[in-house]
Amino acid sequence: MSLLREHASADHADLPGPATEQMLAAAEERMGISLHGDLRTWLLQNNLDLPKEDVDDEVACCGFDGFPDEGSFFLGIRAMEKLYANRSTSCGFDPPDQPDHPFWRNEWIPFLSDRDGWMGKFIDARDGRVGSWFVGGPTVTGEYESMAQYFDSVAETLTRIAEGSSPVCRFTEGRLVWS
Repeated sequence: MSLLREHASADHADLPGPATEQMLAAAEERMGISLHGDLRTWLLQNNLDLPKEDVDDEVACCGFDGFPDEGSFFLGIRAMEKLYANRSTSCGFDPPDQPDHPFWRNEWIPFLSDRDGWMGKFIDARDGRVGSWFVGGPTVTGEYESMAQYFDSVAETLTRIAEGSSPVCRFTEGRLVWS
């Protein structure tokens, strides 16, 4: 977030403040799962829910476009809950006949998505590993050992953009601009 604040100050200024412990406890109760410590720490610093008046009910997920990359965004607690409710199942995994290779497990909590909820990243509440899903494609578990490792990769991307080494993104007038 410090790199975003330094190089895309206008984008950073648009972001809302942190979640509260009460918000997280209520979300955990509604979802029926405890948030992993790394996710809890992230949300207590950055709850990226859009203001309620900016939420588009026609899309599966909504958030601040263009960060961390074009077409995806970090989920705030409300968007996270909505997508989690859409993905979770009564038996704990989907499809029900593939417990060893599911498309989705209830222990996976999404924290990044596209607008349709068709792809994104999740944290495994059991061990903190980060994985990714894509509807119609295989789910990848353990893509990153932790959210910290994932955020290190985001920081590397922002550093390349700041250095002018990205062919698809640049910082212009305090904003990330994707081509």
